Order: sequence, then structure tokens, then C-alpha cells
Amino acid sequence: MAEPLSSLLAMSPAAPKEISDVVTFMVFQVVGGLGIFLLGMKYMSEGMQAVAGPRLRRLISAVTENRLAGVGTGAMVTTIVQSSSITTVLVVGFATSGLMALHQAIGVIMGANIGTTITGWILVLKVGKYGLPILGASAIVYLFSKVERRRFTALAAMGLGMVFFGLLLMKEGFAPIREVPAFREAFVWFDASTVLGIFLCVVIGATLTAIVQSSSATLGITIAIAAQGVISFETAVALVLGQNIGTTITAWLASIGTNTVAKRAAYFHILFNAAGVALILVIFRPYVVVIANVVEYTKGIDPRLLDVDTSVDFVTNMTLSIASAHTVFNVMITLVNLPFVKAWARLLERFVPDEGKQVRRLTALGAPLVESPTIAIERSRRQIMKMGANDVEMMEWVANIARDEELDDALVDRTFKREEIMDNVQSEVTEFLTTLLSANVPYSVAKECRAQLRVADELESISDYVTGILKTNLKLRDSEHKLSAEERSVIDDFHSRTLEVLRAALASFERPDPEKQKAVAILSQDIAKSVKEARGEHLLRLSDQRIDPARSMAFTRLLRGYRKLSDHTLNVAEALTLP
Repeated sequence: MAEPLSSLLAMSPAAPKEISDVVTFMVFQVVGGLGIFLLGMKYMSEGMQAVAGPRLRRLISAVTENRLAGVGTGAMVTTIVQSSSITTVLVVGFATSGLMALHQAIGVIMGANIGTTITGWILVLKVGKYGLPILGASAIVYLFSKVERRRFTALAAMGLGMVFFGLLLMKEGFAPIREVPAFREAFVWFDASTVLGIFLCVVIGATLTAIVQSSSATLGITIAIAAQGVISFETAVALVLGQNIGTTITAWLASIGTNTVAKRAAYFHILFNAAGVALILVIFRPYVVVIANVVEYTKGIDPRLLDVDTSVDFVTNMTLSIASAHTVFNVMITLVNLPFVKAWARLLERFVPDEGKQVRRLTALGAPLVESPTIAIERSRRQIMKMGANDVEMMEWVANIARDEELDDALVDRTFKREEIMDNVQSEVTEFLTTLLSANVPYSVAKECRAQLRVADELESISDYVTGILKTNLKLRDSEHKLSAEERSVIDDFHSRTLEVLRAALASFERPDPEKQKAVAILSQDIAKSVKEARGEHLLRLSDQRIDPARSMAFTRLLRGYRKLSDHTLNVAEALTLP
């Protein structure tokens, strides 16, 4: 009969005598350790994102045409969020929103593959036995500290402690494997000494990672098993290769139902990693020799000759060797493919054709986005900036329609369709930010969420008033009435001044600046004052001369529309000053 959990956890590896006790012991230790490990990765990611939030925002904004900058961004973001899956899902999201071109997304994905190797090097640190003290001390700080930055720093440290403690539990859980012949015989199938064995290890590594959706977790399991001397260094390397394929499942799932660019980005992640693994499989033996030589040169030990019973510091040296294999693989395939980023993009554009004209929409929200609030808020900010650019373009179209003698029906339809798109996007932004606010996010992110919600609402209202002004101009055309030259001059002046205020408000939102906000407020107040004066002058004209009622109503309606537009643009500039 199996012993209680408390006594099983206290057992030494050689204590269980019955096979049922061994199985129970292993299940409890490994499952519990894996759960703590995964939760630790989550907490470490959340804490590091909150502490490094501004830096993350700058990194995402820095993605340019330069492929090296893209790779660097992907590596740094993944290092901070501690998950290549989160980074690639975010890249799919940016591609879906049209905020990142395919070749830019490819560069970031390459960098994410490099950044994810940091997990292995964290596990190399010889602080596993300090996992519980780190966890306990940081938990106390997290629970009782009132300073937000200190709390999230403690959360990251608590996650790190859980990672080390979870790995320690998994190592202890796998310890009985060496004592039971049946288990040792089962692991013969995981021997990379044959071509079939290498292939089987790759398949197992990919399958487990696809199920867990965390290459860090399966890397931890691989290290835990290797730490018991049950599998060889070569077998661990083959399992790590499979994990690089399995980790692509997350981005592929995130791309379902998205646009063509996002699907191409997800397919690139799969092809990139699979092609890299295929290349290494062809030269697997030489590759292992190279890794072994690198480790021997730096550490003075050959990982192929490590023996759990005779080697000094076996666990640390084996972990370091596995981390080295993981890093060399990801760096090597990135360097090989870096010159061909645009070639990859052209290849994917050829074999993943466009699906016709698509309305730009935000990707449906998923857990990885909520788990990365700092980058998610940057994504929504960029989408809101696009909303502002759409408002500017709509106002330019309305000016052209009002000025041209011949009515451009296509431009009119495009303006009304753009307003419908603005309604949809504003709805999606609201849903996106509301979901984000419901997560455990830092105060600074929550504050910006509220500001962005208001700005999105104001920009959608601006699009409504722009189409309202267009409808008034169209009614004037239909009634065959025209504004007088003086009235048209007044309206054109208000249009250009309101457009100037809108551009200034968007600039103050993109880069908050109190001076810019003051300038917008002054411009808006001047427009409000001018509208009041123009309305008064119009009433005086009504007393002195006969003006057609339809023309008079259209003129006052246009004045009111521009007054409302300036009010909403002022609200955009002031949004970030809200508490």
C-alpha cells in the first residue's frame, strides 16, 4: 500500500521497496514539481515584465527594417518574459493587427529562439537547495510590502525560487528510476546511440512540449532525468531538439482564425525550427562532438564521459552541457538563416497566398496576451494610434469631397466604410483592454488601460462627427444649395484648424508631454470661441438678409460639428493625465 504524501516526500531515493510505492512517489514528486516549476515560470515572467515594463515598451517600439534589431528585440523580450511562446504569440498578434510586417516578425521570432535559452542557464546556477528560502523570503515581501516595484521584484524572485524548488522535486522524483530494473529497461528506448533512437527522442521531446506548451518545462524534465544518469548526454540533446519543434504549437494555435500575415509568421516558426532540427539530425554525431569540445574547452570536462557515480559535480556539469547544446543550436540556426529573412518572407508569401481583402482586426484575446500585459498594452496603443491616423485620413477625404465640383462616389463610400471599421475596432479595443484590466497587472498598466479606453472612445466619436459633417455636405449638394463664399471660407478654416488640433492631440498621446497638452487646450479653446463668434455673426446676417433655411441649418450644423470635434480632440490629449 502506498505511503502518505508527507512520508513519501521524506523518503530517500532508495527507500521505496514496492513498485507501487515507487510509482506513487515518482508521480507525486514529478507532477508536484512540474506544477511548481510552471507556476514559478509564470510568476517570474509577471514580475520581470512589471519591473522592466518601460524597457519592454521601448524594445517593441524599436522593431525596424533592420533584421539585427528584430533579432535583438526578440531575444531581449523573451529573456524578460521567460517564454518564447509568449513572444511568438505576441508577434502573431502584431502581425494580425498590421502593426508588424512579415519580415520584421521573422526577425523577432529568430531572436525569441535565442532568448528562450536563458532558462537552461538559470538552471545551471547551483542554488537549487536555496529554492525554498528564496521562495519564502520573497513571498513575505510580496505579501506585506506596499511599494509596487518592490512587490513585483519579490514576485519575480518568488517565481525563481519556485523554479529551483520544482526542479529539485522533479530530480528527486526521477531518482528511483535507477533503482528499478523495469524503469531502466524502459529508458533503453530513449537511447540516442542509433538513428531510430535519435528520431524517437526528437518525436518524444516535440510531443511532450506540444502537450505542456512550455519548452522550459520539458527542458527542466530533461535535466531532471539526465541528473540521475538515466539518459546520456546525446539522448538529452536529441530530446532538446524535439522540444524546439514542440514549442511552435502555441504560435500555430494563436494563428488560427487570423489574417494571412499572422499565419505566415506562425508557419515560419514551425518551418524555421523544423528545418534547423532536420539539419542537425543529418550531422547529429559531429554536432554532439562540437558541443562536447566546446564544454571541454571551457569547463575541462567531456559531457559524453560524465558518470553519475564517479564524476565530480555531475548534476551541474550535465545541466551546463545541455544548456550549451540548447544555446548553440538556436544561435547557429539563427545565424545561418539571418541573411535570408526576406527570402523566407517571399517563400511564405508564395506558398501561403492572400485570402482576399480583409478588415484589419485585433486578434482574439488569449491567455498569453494577458500573461504579458506590458507588451499587450503597447499593442493596443499602436492600434489606437492607427485609429487616430484613420480619423485624420477621413477628415482629409471630407475636405476633398467638399472642395471638388464633381462628387467622388467611391471616396464617399470609402469614408462611410471607414467609419464602420472604426466602430468595430473600437469595440475590439474595449474588449481587449477590459480583459487586460481583469488580470493581475501593475498600477501603471491599469492606469494606461483606462486612458486608452477613453482615447479609443473619443477617436470613434470623432469618426462619427466626421461622417456627420460629410452627410451635411452631401445634403447641401442634394438640395442644390451652396454655402456662400464667405460661409465656405469660414467652414474651410474650421476644418483645417480642427485637423491641426487632432494631429497635435495624437502627438501628445503618442509621446505624452504637458506642453503639447497645453497647446492642444489653447487651440481647442480658440476654436470654441471662434465657433461662438461665427454663430453670432450668422444670426446677425439672418436679420439683415434672407437666407435659405436649409443653407442656414447646414451652416450651423457644420459649426456645431467642428466644435464637437475640437472638444473630443482635447479629451484625447488630456486622457493620460487622468488618475
